[in-house]
Amino acid sequence: MSTERINPAELSPPTGFSHAVTATGSRLVFLAGQTALDSDGKVVGETLPAQFERALANLLAALAAAGGGPADLARVTVYATDVADYRAHAAELGRIWRRLAGRNYPAMAVIGTVRLWDTEALVELDGVAVLP
Repeated sequence: MSTERINPAELSPPTGFSHAVTATGSRLVFLAGQTALDSDGKVVGETLPAQFERALANLLAALAAAGGGPADLARVTVYATDVADYRAHAAELGRIWRRLAGRNYPAMAVIGTVRLWDTEALVELDGVAVLP
């Protein structure tokens, strides 16, 4: 797979995402929304950063099972029940992202939502990856 991150100079500098990603490959992987569920189906983590870390780990586990890795992510959408809390923890969330997924940022969006499927969930991530 080949990806190119595109960040035009006329747009604000991206922090923790890319404005656009082009990808060529032969296999698309559509990743279902992942929350901070453990293997027993229970939401773990009391804080947004703790839940974000688990949700990202779950997303990456699903991607790995499909044969991909973090660099294959072309698009990730984050659904947060409290966008202000997400912004307040942005630096910490960025450190978690870099530790688990590296610095090849996909195109991303954060969307505020009233609630998620599991009422205890604070954040959910879904994505699209392109594999060779």
